[in-house]
Amino acid sequence: MANIAVNRPGSTVLLMGNEAVARGALEAGVGVAAAYPGSPTSEVIPALAEVAEEMNMYVEWSSNEKVATEVAAGASFAGIRSFGVMKQNGANVAADFIVNLNMTGIGSAGMVIFISDDPGGGTSNNEQDSRTISKWIDNPLMEPSSAQEAKEMIKWAFEVSEAVNLLTFVRGVGRISYTRSNVVLGELPGKAKPKPFFPEIWDMNNPRKSKFTSGPFSVFHKPLHEKIEKAREIFESSSFNQYMGPEKPDLLIITCGACTSYCIEGVDELKMSERVGILKLGTTWPLPEKLVARHLSSTRKVLFVEEMDPFVEGSVMELAAGLLPATANLTFFGARSGHLTPYNELSTDIVINALEDILGITYQPRDSAYEDLAEEGAKLVPDRPINMCPGCPHRASFWAIKNAIQLDGRNGFLCGDIGCYSMGFAAPGFFQSRTMHAMGSGTGVASGLGKLGRFGFDQPVLSICGDSTFYHAVMPALVNGVYNDSNFTLLIVDNSATAMTGFQPHPGTGQLATGEPATIVDMEAVCRAMGASVEICDPFDLKETIGVLLRKMQEGGGPKVVIMRHMCQLVKAKRKIPPSYKMHVDGSKCLADNCGCNRLCTRLFACPGLMLDSETGKAAIDDALCVGCGLCSEICPAHAIVKEEANR
Repeated sequence: MANIAVNRPGSTVLLMGNEAVARGALEAGVGVAAAYPGSPTSEVIPALAEVAEEMNMYVEWSSNEKVATEVAAGASFAGIRSFGVMKQNGANVAADFIVNLNMTGIGSAGMVIFISDDPGGGTSNNEQDSRTISKWIDNPLMEPSSAQEAKEMIKWAFEVSEAVNLLTFVRGVGRISYTRSNVVLGELPGKAKPKPFFPEIWDMNNPRKSKFTSGPFSVFHKPLHEKIEKAREIFESSSFNQYMGPEKPDLLIITCGACTSYCIEGVDELKMSERVGILKLGTTWPLPEKLVARHLSSTRKVLFVEEMDPFVEGSVMELAAGLLPATANLTFFGARSGHLTPYNELSTDIVINALEDILGITYQPRDSAYEDLAEEGAKLVPDRPINMCPGCPHRASFWAIKNAIQLDGRNGFLCGDIGCYSMGFAAPGFFQSRTMHAMGSGTGVASGLGKLGRFGFDQPVLSICGDSTFYHAVMPALVNGVYNDSNFTLLIVDNSATAMTGFQPHPGTGQLATGEPATIVDMEAVCRAMGASVEICDPFDLKETIGVLLRKMQEGGGPKVVIMRHMCQLVKAKRKIPPSYKMHVDGSKCLADNCGCNRLCTRLFACPGLMLDSETGKAAIDDALCVGCGLCSEICPAHAIVKEEANR
């Protein structure tokens, strides 16, 4: 990771987009930064944590996004610039607090949240456009189109936040967060921060309600709209809004964010720069209406290019409706017309296809012979279905869950959750997860199902969550289950890390974001204190684990908790923990297709460390991938897979 605290104003460095965002926070003089890890934003907090002491900052991984936003707000209330980071899912978690924060306003110091959406759901369980939240609850919103602009925009967002006394969003997407490009560094402020002071202390000589307490809402809602109008005026003259093209274009493209590059490339590729204009909006809510109206008057055709929902498209069309009859001859193209999709990532090719149709031109990037060769080449690329890592403890957990449910024989099922173990809904988890929604929702759903006995419901209910997710969102659901005496079993698959997003620490790891030691919040003690019965097992001991699961499913009463604890193999590798076993296949016992197991090991269990020998048709160990966990020897019915103690 790059050192984002380099103090060389004017120099050019290569930065990841998330690192550029972190650098922008440093240049803005941020004192407090908080987040819960989630791709595509996971690198921002580690970049800040690495220089926190040097730059006199406080940086933390919070237990969830709502708490992270509250931590940042507390700093703003006391006069310290604060910064929150989250992915699109996190906006849902934090929204409850933000709605009320908007009513009271922030403190004297700016507060900014960088939120990065994930078009296509490449690192998420959903695809969600977070921009609608800004419009819904009236927060200023900006969208950078490059890593450089992300850095500059973060800095400016703090000025806007302080000018209008509102939390301000800067929204990126995966292409911005994960790009690597040259970034010109700006000036770093001094390390000294203002002395924090919370001004709303009670004064017996002037008793009054604090301005940081919301309600009655009528008192706050009118000023909120006034603040947004003030932001709109600021946005009208923002340098982040730019126009490129002729004075009166045949077609006006209105775009924002990462799509700006696709539009510029598409217009250049088609050599249409004399016919097509591009209005790049860096400030997308509130819409700079005067600026947009001026450009709408210069054309008769408008194409909207944005990821994902038609957010800007809808806002501009609302504006155009208010400008009738001057805009009566405008024709709009975009998601509503079907020229672009309101889902998934866009690309230069998609923009070119839209321009071809609207402008009535044809474009042939390559000849047909090249296309034929490309199709043939694509056939040579092997399928790479999703999978868990070799030796992943979750594979062991789901294997045990699958067998325990089948042995129980009462049509039990598993309510799933989000994390590495969300692959429980697919082949790597043997299709065991039957529900998957939000973090912690598996346990909340199980709590509801566990109360259906009065209606004759008699299926065993299990829920699953990871160790980080337990602290993030599962505890309230477990409390609910205990309080209401709901009959279900919570399985906590504890692999000692927030593994899915980059092995960040959490309250159970004993480490802070900055690497300093921390108090361990004992999940077993927490569950017991709540009133749940708890057992701990190692999922690699399949016999014991299956027995524990069977016993818990057959117990009555309230929630039961099983902590299935085994360290993630990648964490073991980081800590240089050697393999436990050396694996090999006994060729005399493996009978290939004559075994009768229908290739259970390579077809169903499917650890990447196992492979099918094309010459013999028998199972084999891929020594390059095998981590020596030994689990495959437990699942082979012929005992053909042999584990031997590794030499340590």
